[in-house]
Amino acid sequence: MAEAKKANWFVRAGRAIARYFRELRSELKKVVWPTAKQVLKNTLIVLACVLVVGIFIWLFDLVARIGVDSLISLVKG
Repeated sequence: MAEAKKANWFVRAGRAIARYFRELRSELKKVVWPTAKQVLKNTLIVLACVLVVGIFIWLFDLVARIGVDSLISLVKG
């Protein structure tokens, strides 16, 4: 029995790329995209969280700097 000859590399690569884009398109049809209102709400939540975490980091840095400065002044005498 004769074996079927494999298509050359370019043909196989072209088919793989075409299959990838077909599958990509079908998956993107399943996505539930957020509304503009949801995007705005989520963006504001993220910005608020970033601001709060930034303030906590700033406060920790301030307290740590005061502590280190105090230790240095104690060592210097």
